[in-house]
Amino acid sequence: MTSTGVSVPEQVPVRDASTVILVRDGALGIEVFLLERVGGMAFAGGMTVFPGGGVDLSDADADVAWSGPGPAWWGERFGVDERKATALVCAAARETFEECGVLLAGPTPDSTVADTSCFAEDRGKLERREQTFGQFLTRNGLVLRADLLRPWSNWITPIGEKRRYDTRFFVAVLPDGQEADGATSEAASVGWRSSTAALADWRRGETILLPPTWSQLSGLEGFDSIADILDASPDIAPIQPDLYRVDGKIRVDFPGQDGYYADSAHPWSGRKP
Repeated sequence: MTSTGVSVPEQVPVRDASTVILVRDGALGIEVFLLERVGGMAFAGGMTVFPGGGVDLSDADADVAWSGPGPAWWGERFGVDERKATALVCAAARETFEECGVLLAGPTPDSTVADTSCFAEDRGKLERREQTFGQFLTRNGLVLRADLLRPWSNWITPIGEKRRYDTRFFVAVLPDGQEADGATSEAASVGWRSSTAALADWRRGETILLPPTWSQLSGLEGFDSIADILDASPDIAPIQPDLYRVDGKIRVDFPGQDGYYADSAHPWSGRKP
């Protein structure tokens, strides 16, 4: 038990994960691609999230053609060694492809695939872990476009949760000609929303946002254009929220939390222990 009375599972492993904030220019400004996870999933079931997931062992050993900042640069930005940096970047690109069909890779170091539908079978094999991302890229002569990703933030699941992740958030712009979809077993629904509209949905209780997702959406409201996002260089100090109990309900303590709890009717903030 913690000092607040919250039960803490012993020795819950913390798994590395990568999440990608996929953005595009919309009619009313910047839009973000969001997925509503299938209810009943072991982690974040029913939550509205960005594409992402856990790092696979194969991501760290991927031997692929690479365009853009190398593992040393990514390692410095995220505070990890080069092997883990490679895994995080590969996982970010792999999860984005698996979960919404957007492929941050191309036949040359300065191009991207214009239409990913021809890789539908490969996408399924990746999701079922029947092939690695490195095998897929190499067999199809594709170059990983690490330069299309930007490091954004680092959140660690609080102590007290049954599953914990050390998640690095990236930002990427939807490549020209590609379409994001919901053809994944993990999504109940998907869609593009401005950060303002997505937060309005949450305030009305129409969606459930975990603190990291809420925080990223709130931060994006401060940008006027895609170019401003790509030029940003945010501080990537790790954030690990703390669980605490208020009136028999579990809440979390994290930087900037006041806005998250401004609406006491928010469904996740009232989660029972």
